[in-house]
Amino acid sequence: MTTDLIETSGVSEAGQAGNTVAATADASYGALFGVRGFPQLAAGTVLARTAGTLWQVALVLFVLQRFHSPELAGVTAFLSVAPGLAVSPIAGALLDRQGRLRMILVDYAVAAVSLVVLFALTATNHLAPATLLPLVAVSSLTGPLSSSGIRTLFPRAVPRTLWDRANGVDSGSQALATVLGPALAGLLLAAIGGAGTFLATAGLYVVSGVVLIGLHDPPPERGTQPEVALGRSAWQALVFVLRHPTLRGIMFSLSTSNLGFGLLTVALPVLVFSHFHWGTAAVGELWSLSGLITVGAGILAGRVSTEGRERRMVAFGMGVLAAACSVLLLASVAAALLGTVVLIAAMVLIGAGSAPLDVGLFALRQRRTDPAWFGRAVAVSMSLNFAGQPIGSALAGPIVQRSVPLALAVAAILSLLGCVVTYLAIPKAG
Repeated sequence: MTTDLIETSGVSEAGQAGNTVAATADASYGALFGVRGFPQLAAGTVLARTAGTLWQVALVLFVLQRFHSPELAGVTAFLSVAPGLAVSPIAGALLDRQGRLRMILVDYAVAAVSLVVLFALTATNHLAPATLLPLVAVSSLTGPLSSSGIRTLFPRAVPRTLWDRANGVDSGSQALATVLGPALAGLLLAAIGGAGTFLATAGLYVVSGVVLIGLHDPPPERGTQPEVALGRSAWQALVFVLRHPTLRGIMFSLSTSNLGFGLLTVALPVLVFSHFHWGTAAVGELWSLSGLITVGAGILAGRVSTEGRERRMVAFGMGVLAAACSVLLLASVAAALLGTVVLIAAMVLIGAGSAPLDVGLFALRQRRTDPAWFGRAVAVSMSLNFAGQPIGSALAGPIVQRSVPLALAVAAILSLLGCVVTYLAIPKAG
């Protein structure tokens, strides 16, 4: 039995009222993929997220290889995300007004064009930090349109009874992307170089957009106030998130933890290059191992009812990530053979911790956000939550240059602090 994506919008009043009609009591993954349009959405999401993780990993590795500068790698990673986060309130307002699918496709087009330009500059030996950094910054501006757009489509695509399963697929698709993207980044950089990798990533964005064409996009919720000026709507969204007890608490906890993850994204490849003397392919394989574990953990997490357990799942995930950073610290000082085993164990822990964190976070936002504010609130919330990562990446350069173990120790402390803040800042009910 299939149900229509629009008719079963999970966050719309009509969708909630009609759950018992539009969906059976079956809350299995089979029922989830029986919802018309959901397989298409899931496939397009995996492709686009694979392109995104490929780009993020390849960018850091490319800068480290070409310019031999952890500081420049950190700044580049920062600029690949931060400008988009700054304009996320406007992105959220556009998602609620213009339709999510249209805005998602706009971002994919911008990403593809930017990567083609980067390919041309690299292939002709005209790429320098002065051209790389502005191009990366401009390409990030539309990022929230797809990252928030996809995330808000998932609960709108299915009945509320299937939200936990959809969140498991959402987390799993991101994890699958972290299996495929980093592995492709390492292999492509080794095989065809930076220019070829950028062109291949652009092609993947194009394919992602083609897969999503024709997907039904639920209409805007009542109360989205399209008559309000765009700038004012964006400001209202920012105020809404900052005044919302749950969304504000998530912001404090996730941004703290993501500072540590931002450090890790630069520290890990430097650790692999300097301590283990492995190449780019090894870095990709390690991130892929982590993603593979998250795929399985996400499927398991999606089978568990998150009602009333959201905070515990988020805090548990952060705690596991803190443990993983501590294990990486051990790998940085261990003997060669032992260090390899410990390094692999750390990546397994990173994968295991990511899934419950994601699923618990998605459930919190979905259950405690007014449907009329969903696109704007999620766009702003995601960006504020993620803000710690580019800042952590920017700080990672000088810290890693001084000491890789120090960077890993700071990452562990920040992840553990995020775990504590989760209980202090996020209310039990909201």
